[in-house]
Amino acid sequence: MNEIKSIGVLPLARPTFDVAFAEQQLALMLSALTATGRRILGPDHLLMDGDATDAAVAALKGQAPDLVLILQVTFTDATACARIAGQFDTPLALWAVPEPRLGDRLRLNAFCGLNLASHALGLLDRRFSWLYAAPDGNDIAIRLDELLEGERLIQPLSGERAGGDSAAGQAVLDAVAGQTIGRLGAHPEGFDTCRYDKDALKNLTSINVDELPLEELFEAAEDVSVETSAAIRSQASQELSGLDTVDQGELEKSLRLKAAIETIRSNGGFDAFAIRCWPETFTAYGGAVCGPVSMMGEARVPCACEADVYGAATQLLLQAVADAPVFLVDLVDMDAGDDTGVVWHCGQAPISMADPDSTPEATLHTNRKMPLLYQFPLKPGRVSLFRLSQAQGAHKLVIAGAEMLKRPMAFTGTSGVLRFDRPVTDVLPDLIDCGLEHHMALAYGDHIDTLLSLADALDLPVVRL
Repeated sequence: MNEIKSIGVLPLARPTFDVAFAEQQLALMLSALTATGRRILGPDHLLMDGDATDAAVAALKGQAPDLVLILQVTFTDATACARIAGQFDTPLALWAVPEPRLGDRLRLNAFCGLNLASHALGLLDRRFSWLYAAPDGNDIAIRLDELLEGERLIQPLSGERAGGDSAAGQAVLDAVAGQTIGRLGAHPEGFDTCRYDKDALKNLTSINVDELPLEELFEAAEDVSVETSAAIRSQASQELSGLDTVDQGELEKSLRLKAAIETIRSNGGFDAFAIRCWPETFTAYGGAVCGPVSMMGEARVPCACEADVYGAATQLLLQAVADAPVFLVDLVDMDAGDDTGVVWHCGQAPISMADPDSTPEATLHTNRKMPLLYQFPLKPGRVSLFRLSQAQGAHKLVIAGAEMLKRPMAFTGTSGVLRFDRPVTDVLPDLIDCGLEHHMALAYGDHIDTLLSLADALDLPVVRL
């Protein structure tokens, strides 16, 4: 790499997160970059939408920086990163910032943005350097020099063959053969992690996909009887405290989504769902589907959010392996100092995964402020994480073993702090290098051997995190 004298920065963020905190982090990031002695080009403010980003890209192109650095200050989808990558031939780098685990909302969720970006850039076969580090850390000067000098360039990771006995894995494939995922709505723009080819999935796993309009879910919800929604509320009241503290009209609409999913399942013979959960469940319908997804997961009808069809297929496979409920998680933080990661989703883990010493609560979606979400820390114990992945344009299995620790709730919703079988300092670069999707399925128990056997039955390589 040529010497980097000028850095073109593009600070990405979204207004649904903690903007004031994001602005503080951006100021620290720019200060740390300035301290490297290089010339800093580009905006010194957050780029909150596509128009602002496009304008900043156009201005930056005229300045011809030696390197383009995307500052992933909050979560964003991968649209902007993919566009930026297509506009510059210069070296490309990404820097995302962590946030404290305070038991409050995810104020930035920047790691998930980095995760989506790395997957999208992997599909584009675009090399990049990356960093996940606090801008005021003691070693930030060293780490930024490494980033800017190309020492943190990704090394694409395609996996290796497991080379074992495929019998247990074949039994899993036999168990899911002919099962059907109902896809309700298309995945949101910029979520390349949720793209799929239903014929390729069927040829690989014998799992079918039927594509339904999202409006069918909302229409079925409107037809739910008062008696049916009352029965679902009764179930929720036995599992959660605080139902009376949330908006009762929005709660009713949320509960009706659970009955609607069950109706569509019964009518169509579905075994799992991939649901375009946002923004339309909030903006067009008026209630969260997260709580209903928790209930359905506990009943072993897994539902993947963001219309992630391969996420739903991953859940079906892991559910067959574990013979237990599964939880589709985002990995939202990695802390090398503590050697732990945090898995999270807004409030949809199966209730059997709750720490028995906690009191599960009814809560609101942190960004959209609507019920119903389940809130609790995950129980301690052995867990297995798994993804049927299409990273870098090729099928593979990504597998990890870990121990869920007994820790205070890291972030609101359903979350857990875990320690991987390998150090975070090894897991994190492998995750970025392989371009993993942002959703993995989690089940309690040690299922690594069966998952490796499944890889043999599918004749796919394995990346072990």
